[in-house]
Amino acid sequence: MSVQPATKALSARDFKSDVKPVWCPGCGDYSVLSSITKALAELGLSPEEVAVISGIGCSSRIPAYLNSYGFHGVHGRATALATGLKLSRPELTVLVTGGDGDGFSIGGNHFLHACRRNVDMTYIVMDNRVYGMTKGQPSPTTEPDWDNSALAPAGTGLRPFNPLVIALASGANFIARAFSGDPNGTAQLIVEAIKTPGFSFVEILSPCVTFRPDQREWKTDVHPSPVDPTEDIGRAARRLMTDDGFNLGVLYSGHRKPYALNFDASVDSLSDLEQQFAV
Repeated sequence: MSVQPATKALSARDFKSDVKPVWCPGCGDYSVLSSITKALAELGLSPEEVAVISGIGCSSRIPAYLNSYGFHGVHGRATALATGLKLSRPELTVLVTGGDGDGFSIGGNHFLHACRRNVDMTYIVMDNRVYGMTKGQPSPTTEPDWDNSALAPAGTGLRPFNPLVIALASGANFIARAFSGDPNGTAQLIVEAIKTPGFSFVEILSPCVTFRPDQREWKTDVHPSPVDPTEDIGRAARRLMTDDGFNLGVLYSGHRKPYALNFDASVDSLSDLEQQFAV
């Protein structure tokens, strides 16, 4: 979408589009949307400085609800699209929004390599441990004994995908977990993620009250992480491997240099570029 440069400090409301969200009443994604707009306003950004990329799913609707540049991509490819955008337009603040199905199933390979490349962008995943948009099938992060699904009536019996551990092992530079029921705390984590150079990953526990009404109890399960953030990969690995899934806060913050392309300034035209490949 086309936006006009801001001439004054903007509020969170200025980052909301005129499109009305169509999530189910009580969905945690409403709060996540609010947290994102609060974070962008706190950072002093203007809409034309921000691009939000998404894939497929309930949470992937977010670009339409924001007053910024946005692209609603295909299933699982959001991080790949965002990587190309950030490398070609490094001046933009690039966010990726999606869910556990989009990001960790069909998008799992792209997730690994986005962490590995460490391009300076922020990936926000609303994890509700279910495919909400397609009527409640188990997702990669669903508990193995969750049996309230016609697709897996006895539970999947599969060990859940652990996105935080995978992100650390693959090279993400910033790893945090938030809870949609704490929109202000979530906004602050998003601010920290955007400020941290390199690939930042924020998992947001965002209940699906329609297909996982049991997740209403998450508000009593979540708790601040008992230890301070660490830049030590070994300590972070031990912490994440013993994590109960409800620790909130920054769990790892590193200093790996972000990947960036070095463009050849001598290339002024297509013919100049073609000469580089002449045989």
